[in-house]
Amino acid sequence: MMNAPDKALSDTKNLSEQAHERIRRDILNGELFPGEKLQIEAISERYGIGIAPVREALNRLSSEGLVERKSQRGFFVAEISMTSLEELVKTRIWLETLALRESIRNATEEWEEQLVLAYHRLARTNRRMPAGAGRDLSEEWELRHKEFHLLLLDRCGSGWLLGFCSTMMDQAVRYRSLSMNVHPSLLRREGAAAEHEALLNAVIDRDPDRACRLLADHYTTTLEGLRGVVGPES
Repeated sequence: MMNAPDKALSDTKNLSEQAHERIRRDILNGELFPGEKLQIEAISERYGIGIAPVREALNRLSSEGLVERKSQRGFFVAEISMTSLEELVKTRIWLETLALRESIRNATEEWEEQLVLAYHRLARTNRRMPAGAGRDLSEEWELRHKEFHLLLLDRCGSGWLLGFCSTMMDQAVRYRSLSMNVHPSLLRREGAAAEHEALLNAVIDRDPDRACRLLADHYTTTLEGLRGVVGPES
């Protein structure tokens, strides 16, 4: 049976996890804006979670790059800019093509079957999304989108590399969500579904050069689509 101090520590940890997930979700969905100050007391009241778990969650989000901790000034939602997005996309292409090439080299039939299923889930969600789709369906699309892209890299053999790629995928979601506030159609960029299908086929054909080229083109096309929306100093 857990003693009182251990139970209190466990409860704080659980509340910290809740705070982390809820704040993270609102940052990724564009509910908390870049540069916005995150007053610990206000955040605590907003989510109905105590100050200590909220502070722990903000420190964790700071280490993940979604929150900035400024000396003597507190916590702020991390800023975005076109320059940062270009750097993010460039780094994603470097690391994800490396991971994809290794995944294809280590491919198994089971992995391919999982990829096909993940692709069909993404495509099905995409078909269900009419123009101006609600937030719940948009979040489902993001979940399926990340599931597919992360699974492409799953056989790379490096947990570190997968972790870096996952973090960068989350950063990319911020730009897409914030841009959707101005242009809701961006979530369903014309041609993206066909690009996912072509990428899947290249992987199943065990063609790493074609797959890596398609992945790089996919990210570059998305970057160009966001260029006029994010702005150079947004």
